[in-house]
Amino acid sequence: MSESSPASTHVDGEGLRLDVDFSALSSDTVQVRYRLRNDGAAPLAVFDRGNRHAVLTKRQAPGAIGAPTFEETGGGDVVLRHVALLQASGPTGPTLPPTPLALKLEAGASIEGEFVFPIPASAPLKRVRWCVGVAAFDDAGFFSPEATDAGEVWQAGDGAIARQRVLCTSWFGMAAGRFEEG
Repeated sequence: MSESSPASTHVDGEGLRLDVDFSALSSDTVQVRYRLRNDGAAPLAVFDRGNRHAVLTKRQAPGAIGAPTFEETGGGDVVLRHVALLQASGPTGPTLPPTPLALKLEAGASIEGEFVFPIPASAPLKRVRWCVGVAAFDDAGFFSPEATDAGEVWQAGDGAIARQRVLCTSWFGMAAGRFEEG
């Protein structure tokens, strides 16, 4: 990952650093490569591993990065998100509503990830940004760990989801192939 490239950016958070490279593979498809480093003193949960339903239905391999959600915000702008959503009120089952999955990131450790996403936008894409949710990891907020090639992946409860912080890149101009400053 090259910080000097106009297609690279970084986001600093409390005890974390997120380095991101974007590539416009076509007018409606982006490739996102990232590294998240936990410089804090405690483990974190990173909500980029999709949900339990996708794993159980074999649309996603255990430990793999899930497909992001997307939101068209108008004028050709789209926000991609790997963010855990709170469950609907009432009892939950093993698949519905989808239980978010999070990778446990130990203090001092880093993870690298990559995904390609064809964005089914209703208008031609002008700008894209990506957001990822992270939360302090505690045993009370997470359950049912699974060892994967990527590391320990946990299911997240509503308390952990409600405490997540969201880190977002600046806007990436699809035509220019670069992040906007500021």
